[in-house]
Amino acid sequence: MKLSPAVAKRYTKEQLSAVEAQRLAEYITWGPVIFEVARLLRKFRILEYLNESKDGLTVTELVEKTACSEYAINVLVEGGLSAGILLVEPESERYRLSKTGWFLLTEESKAVNLDFVHDVNYRGLYYLEEALTEGRPAGLATLGNWKTIYEGLSHLAPTVQQSWLAFDHYYSDNSFDKALPIVFAGHPKHLLDIGGNTGKFALRCVEYDSEVHVTIADLPGQLSMMKEFVAGKVGAERIEGYAIDQLDTQAKLPNKAWDVIWMSQFLVCFSEDEIYTILSRAAAVMSSQTRLFIMDLFWNLQRSETAALCLTMTSVYFTALANGNSKFYRSDVFEKQIERAGLKVLKLHDQFGLGHNILEVVKA
Repeated sequence: MKLSPAVAKRYTKEQLSAVEAQRLAEYITWGPVIFEVARLLRKFRILEYLNESKDGLTVTELVEKTACSEYAINVLVEGGLSAGILLVEPESERYRLSKTGWFLLTEESKAVNLDFVHDVNYRGLYYLEEALTEGRPAGLATLGNWKTIYEGLSHLAPTVQQSWLAFDHYYSDNSFDKALPIVFAGHPKHLLDIGGNTGKFALRCVEYDSEVHVTIADLPGQLSMMKEFVAGKVGAERIEGYAIDQLDTQAKLPNKAWDVIWMSQFLVCFSEDEIYTILSRAAAVMSSQTRLFIMDLFWNLQRSETAALCLTMTSVYFTALANGNSKFYRSDVFEKQIERAGLKVLKLHDQFGLGHNILEVVKA
């Protein structure tokens, strides 16, 4: 198993003393409660008010600022103390942020992750056991009646859809600036974006190069969202959709002279065998000149172990809600299926953005 130095350091040797390990074990057992305390400390702006106050705030002052009851404030700040989010000055009983609380408040990723876990995942995770034992997204029923979440993306409740898209776009959009020069190094004129979702990357492509034409291959619902999103924007006339269900083994991709085929955070939505089928389908429309770029997040290659934590926990979302059979994979899993499909990795473009890698792939 190939592991980055940061991941290997954390995952191969014990890090904690016995007392620390015992506390962490208890922290885990109360994890859902701690999560809700943290979320509401943020939602009720308690973290914000404490951050703005040089000397901290008392419960009475927080009641005045938030319009929450004294009881509610006491429950949340005392929970925040135990969770390591807040600190208190015993004599004055003034509360202030800890370093952890400051990160919860100020880092965009924390807001995105909190909303994604609460709005999309929280209820569905109750059914994780069924999902694991039955091989299906048993928790998806809490959001709608679909086989996979991708069928229902365009029909999700507004708050749920907003949180899902914010999570998806936050991690992919931060990598587009570094990805575009790699993709356009050969000046492609015809680009196939498989799993293009709302068309954000396609728009970036037509803005980046005034001659490129982009075809997005995705489910009909996603194509409807894409057409609405790109309508009226610069270069939209050079973006078209191609409806395809990647789980339909008889479905074929459009056979054109593709210069580039692009997959961004896409293959993680499928099982290993399904990844092979998709790559085989792509290989069938590739020439010796076509470059396939697979941009994804591999937990084993992360420079920060915290990033690996986020990825392995997001794998649980795929299990319980998305489709029941996919995850964030190790890089060697993709490499195995690439070779199996008659392709080969030409180059691994190392991490950029928020931990992405790009596998540049050609026909073997």
